[in-house]
Amino acid sequence: MLPYKRSQRVSDLLREEVADIIMYKLKDPRIGFVTVTGVDLSPDLKNAKVFVSILKEEEREPTLDALTSSKAFMRATLAKRLKMKFIPHLDFRLDSSIDYGFKIDKLLKEVRDKEHGDDEDT
Repeated sequence: MLPYKRSQRVSDLLREEVADIIMYKLKDPRIGFVTVTGVDLSPDLKNAKVFVSILKEEEREPTLDALTSSKAFMRATLAKRLKMKFIPHLDFRLDSSIDYGFKIDKLLKEVRDKEHGDDEDT
């Protein structure tokens, strides 16, 4: 038996396929530099939250709108590529974990700089 659930395997496959469709099939000019960071699939495999990271902050809203408007095309393309009984409904969400990581990194750098500044004063 495999070490993880079917929903995890399917979500990994969906992440790869959706990323490929965005990169090579979508021709919408509103779509900027997008990275599909993960897919959270419901246990019944009928709904999928697709988490995306968008590089430029000013491109986030138009890119999410473009991805949302292309959901039907993506589902149709997934249906041709995957041998599944049901293709999940896609819901695109912005992944804020990268921004959170940058914020933590900045705070740690500030603490480190403050410590080194105090050491030089003595």
